[in-house]
Amino acid sequence: MRDEERREREEELLALFARGLNAARTVSSLIPHPSSLIPDDRFNELALRVFRHQYEGSRVLRAFWERRGTTPESVSHWTEIPGVPTAAFREAPLCAFPPEEAAAVFETSGTTAVGRPGRHFLRTLALYEASLLPTFEAFLLPDRRPMVMLNLGPNAEAAPRSSLGHMLSLVVGRWGQRSAGGGSRHFQSAAGLDLEGFRAALRAAQAVGEPVCLLGTTFGFIHWLDTFPNDQFRLAPGSRLMDTGGTKVRVRDLAPAELYAGYERALGIPADHLVNEYGMTELSSQYYDVALRSGSGLSHPRPKAGPPWLRTRVVDPETLRPVPDGEVGLLLHFDLANLDSVLAVQTEDLGRLTPKGLQLLGRATGAEARGCSLVVEELMAARRGHD
Repeated sequence: MRDEERREREEELLALFARGLNAARTVSSLIPHPSSLIPDDRFNELALRVFRHQYEGSRVLRAFWERRGTTPESVSHWTEIPGVPTAAFREAPLCAFPPEEAAAVFETSGTTAVGRPGRHFLRTLALYEASLLPTFEAFLLPDRRPMVMLNLGPNAEAAPRSSLGHMLSLVVGRWGQRSAGGGSRHFQSAAGLDLEGFRAALRAAQAVGEPVCLLGTTFGFIHWLDTFPNDQFRLAPGSRLMDTGGTKVRVRDLAPAELYAGYERALGIPADHLVNEYGMTELSSQYYDVALRSGSGLSHPRPKAGPPWLRTRVVDPETLRPVPDGEVGLLLHFDLANLDSVLAVQTEDLGRLTPKGLQLLGRATGAEARGCSLVVEELMAARRGHD
């Protein structure tokens, strides 16, 4: 794809996401995918163009797809595009442009035995931010904005290579409100979590009776609950909490239902205002619990939904072939916002698709994810053939 065509494709996607921002405020059918915003044939057209762009722009990806007998000429539907495993992001720059021209490089927090993080190269942050903002607004702020935001997670200053840090800084900057209670703040720095500052902000919010939006990692919130087990606040109606990450964290293993009961006890936030976000460094779009948006889906595992430019298939862990809806398998995401990196990202996350949304069921073990391992070997062989 020539530079001029690529710019046209980016502008087309930006316009699509901008319409999503307006739809987020008015269209309840955002759950799980509104065909009124992106009909299936339109999604297919865009996905095939993005695939061609990546095929032509990355020698590694082109060699990988050719080894699997897949070219732009052989593919007629987006579901035929092979996914690239997340592990491959540790092995080579997977982008349709010179990696040194990246506007941002986000890195995974986990590393391999030799210490290599996965890296997502973004030519521009425009699509990432245009995808993130309407989705966050749809699922966290459908009824109220702006509001005081207290972030117990990373931020762009403390973690400049964290996609989550960029996300949380962006939403606090866009919708974080100042107030008599002290206003929006971040409580994580290079020195770690400022739990005392976080508790003081909760006390101030409670004292003035203003609703707050709490943001952070599941790890950070569990750490707070474990360090101060007797904390018990009663935050104003309309308060909400968004956490991200699983409940099997470095602090301890905790069932989601137990964690949410802990949130309700310690904060006074009802279950339908507790929202878990599912995002990945390798993606530019995110999924969220539908609870606050719809007032339903409170039983665990909670159903999640995302923007219509992010679609997911569930595949067999060994064959990587699709399984019927309702069956458990590995999640394969197709994200149009990944224009210049990888459209189809194969994960080792287990889940299933239901009429109410996507249910996450944890991570696959080494044996369960054998199909992903074989595909990584195939991609690395393709890379060696073009070095």
